[in-house]
Amino acid sequence: MSIASAPLPSSDRLDVAAQLREALLAVDFTADGLLELLGAPAYAALARSETVPALRATRGDGALETLVRLFLLQRTVPHARVAAVLPVDALLESGWLAEADGGLAATVDVRPYGGPDGEDWFIVSDLGCAVGGAGGIGSHDEGVVLGVGGASTTLAGLTVRTPVESALDLGTGSGIQALHAAQHATRVTATDLNPRALHITRLTLALSGAPVATVLEGSLFEPVGEETYDLIVSNPPFVISPGARLTYRDGGMSGDDLCRSLVQQAGERLNEGGYAHFLANWQHVDGEEWTERLRSWVPRGCDAWIVQREVQDITQYAELWLRDAGDHRTDPEEYAARYDAWLDEFDARKTRAVGFGWITLRKTAAAAGSAEPSVTVEEWPHPVEQPLGETVRAHFARQDFLRAHDDAALLAGHFKLADEVVQEQVGLPGAEDPEHVVLRQHRGMRRATKVDTVGAGFAGVCDGSLSAGRILDAIAQLVGEDPVLLRDRTPAQIRLLVEQGFLEPAGV
Repeated sequence: MSIASAPLPSSDRLDVAAQLREALLAVDFTADGLLELLGAPAYAALARSETVPALRATRGDGALETLVRLFLLQRTVPHARVAAVLPVDALLESGWLAEADGGLAATVDVRPYGGPDGEDWFIVSDLGCAVGGAGGIGSHDEGVVLGVGGASTTLAGLTVRTPVESALDLGTGSGIQALHAAQHATRVTATDLNPRALHITRLTLALSGAPVATVLEGSLFEPVGEETYDLIVSNPPFVISPGARLTYRDGGMSGDDLCRSLVQQAGERLNEGGYAHFLANWQHVDGEEWTERLRSWVPRGCDAWIVQREVQDITQYAELWLRDAGDHRTDPEEYAARYDAWLDEFDARKTRAVGFGWITLRKTAAAAGSAEPSVTVEEWPHPVEQPLGETVRAHFARQDFLRAHDDAALLAGHFKLADEVVQEQVGLPGAEDPEHVVLRQHRGMRRATKVDTVGAGFAGVCDGSLSAGRILDAIAQLVGEDPVLLRDRTPAQIRLLVEQGFLEPAGV
């Protein structure tokens, strides 16, 4: 029997899910409990789908060791050991456990997951598929449901978490985004093309003690009709591949058309002020700037912030996803044929590389009106602070401010230096003046930018008490420069420092 056709626990028995949750928490089957039991190296190995260190650490017969072997390591455990910890009869009846080789075995992977505010959640996934994304799960099973991987946690971390009435998790998979959304959305809808994923999402929510979500089967926005939302999140099957062999990752459309369609259609599904967050892949095509390609995806009526985090040439990209499916462990000729098919696909579309990153939209009347929409497309492969949701919200708030303030209004405004910004001076040892000054953030995007001495002095004085114009007048007097000329040339630098988050408008 394939993984994707194996029976799943009943999603209707909320009482049994509650009993199981209570039993798991009673023996500290949590993210913190596992870290203490296994130790950091074995715990980290589990996230890479490596089980040997955890097997060595669970050779005892304690309650927590029993549950780790049962649910995380998928080992058959003697009936008596399981019965000492779990309500076995109810779990057998509802399908969480099954008889196997004289003992008991789990029918699904149950993995503890720590919520952003210390919540103890549990992510359900198919056996052997707990780690989502490109990690070499080696499954050719078309309908498997993966658990939480790096992409899932990245998307969860960059989502704006303000309270909303309605949220949509499009392509929910194991339900991790719906679980996060349920903490700040009154109503959550989860969709997926794979009915097995919807079933597992119900299990994830129930076992985590989260409110029930509306689950709908179908592709892209088709299941929700004309419904609109305050928040849309999607970690879609973004892999650009020849065909749609694996539902959990392959888009099934030509090239990057699935990601483009998803982003373009999101505008009309967002309520005013609503956010849409996507992970995506996009092609770098000969003769076309990738930044302009991404700009063309942004729907009317939306501001956008698009960040390219990584770029791979087509050979690296093909090898990554062939290994993800375990094709490198098949017959060498079959592997070579599949590799060749990927390169044929890229050649046909004149694709030389593939980018990966984040796309955030915000629906705003200003972007739909006479004002120019704010569309930022940038490459930022450097480390950032997670969670990033508040940084994303602040980015768009600053765009609103800048759109509403011309240079005269900017000079009349009051600003303060953002938290944990430091100044670095670069120059030859012993030199009287630095060659250049760098402002560096230690929060959020962790940017660095060069400024001149006026910009550095201006930023250092900004505490919200004086207007920008008055600060520049004081600097002009100090350096012996014409204050009118200084006021005339400095707003562009102030605008950049605000846009990048080094300066914050006081009171915003």
